Amino acid sequence: MTRERKLQFPEGFLWGTASSAHQCEGDNCNNQWYRWEQQGRTLTGERSGAAANWWQQAERDFELAEQMENNALRLSLEWSRIEPEAGRWDESALERYRVLLRDLRQRHMTPLVTLHHFTDPLWFAERGGFAREENISYFIRFVRFVVAHLRDLCSFWLTINEPNVYAFLGYLTGEFPPGERDVLRALRVLRNLMAAHVQAFYAIRELQPEGQIGYCLNYRPLDPATPWSPLDQAVASLQDRFYNRVALQLAEGQRFPWPLSLALPAVPRAAGARDYHGINYYTRDLVCFDLGRPAELFGRRFPRPGALMQDPGRAGYFGEIYPEGLYRVLHQVYRSTRGNKPLYVTEHGLNDSEDRLRPRAILEHLAMLHRAIREGLPVRGYFHWTLVDNFEWNEGWGAHFGLVELNPQTQERRPRPSASMFGEICRANAITESIVERYAPEAVTTIFGSATALGGRTQVLT
Repeated sequence: MTRERKLQFPEGFLWGTASSAHQCEGDNCNNQWYRWEQQGRTLTGERSGAAANWWQQAERDFELAEQMENNALRLSLEWSRIEPEAGRWDESALERYRVLLRDLRQRHMTPLVTLHHFTDPLWFAERGGFAREENISYFIRFVRFVVAHLRDLCSFWLTINEPNVYAFLGYLTGEFPPGERDVLRALRVLRNLMAAHVQAFYAIRELQPEGQIGYCLNYRPLDPATPWSPLDQAVASLQDRFYNRVALQLAEGQRFPWPLSLALPAVPRAAGARDYHGINYYTRDLVCFDLGRPAELFGRRFPRPGALMQDPGRAGYFGEIYPEGLYRVLHQVYRSTRGNKPLYVTEHGLNDSEDRLRPRAILEHLAMLHRAIREGLPVRGYFHWTLVDNFEWNEGWGAHFGLVELNPQTQERRPRPSASMFGEICRANAITESIVERYAPEAVTTIFGSATALGGRTQVLT
């Protein structure tokens, strides 16, 4: 009898979904994103409203995650709920988060708690937010407060989500609040966010020595559209350096690369200030030289012609489905960092309202992740974005990333086929040939290729 081929993941591998407070909880009316929505500045003019109603009933979605046999779940704390005014703490909000964390633990799910996921309290934003270095102390005060009160229920912390996205979309392209367009200010915000992470790391370490503490960056490979064109190579390399590498280099080496280091101060004690590296990956771009785009370092970005595409969304930026990019990013981050720190894929997903491409995309990305593990990379977990459709920031309700479909008007849920498939992967801690044949038969060759089964595991020959 032929043994079924499978890609087995390491024992103790974390399987879960990722989410953020503002996108899921609903009725967050005291942060800068709420104000942005009220001003009609989302691409659709929509508002988050009740969102996915997690503030009232998150537990029903936790039950769906439990049914998928997820053993972890990433969620964030809404700073503006816990500290609605500077120095005033809302004990009832803190207690609600205690209830949520306790519920996850009772379901045998490890909570990964994000302390900052794009949203700032209005009072903090009005004082200049992270554009002012002196404001970092307010965030550290918040971190100390919540960790002191929640450390009995959580020891896995993510300080700041995607500081590169927050800085560049908010202060360079103007797509996120506060809607500014100033490259030096964007870099200053990025520097201050990384400094905030470092200070948060040491604050948490003091309060909870056994805690696992990290941050996550968004990585988007940027390749020259014409590989032999010196101009395309130059602008692709420049964009890649600014978007994908500057923050990581700052975290690892404490200072920006030259010549940015001449204008922006170093971040003391940054080297080593993490227990793991969080990696958010969705897509990649091709880049060609374009004199008409000085704000984008003279590079125009676009997907590969003929590529398999996600639903585009209003901005058209969700991009191609490119599984090899995850493999490339995992290696890039591992090569660029100090020590043998674990890697977690803290976000990966795609916009696919009909769930037509998601099953195959998940399988092929996980196959690439497995390949990286087999080559010795310490990847310890995968968090799919996201569990239930939510309010996708500037895209409003027009993007559909959930394993579970949500009707925001009725709050009805409908698990998509990819939810069942993800549950089977989590249950088996493996991608099996039968799973692939049921959900994405066209991907069997892509995933297993010329494979040799060894001891119940599959070695893919590359």
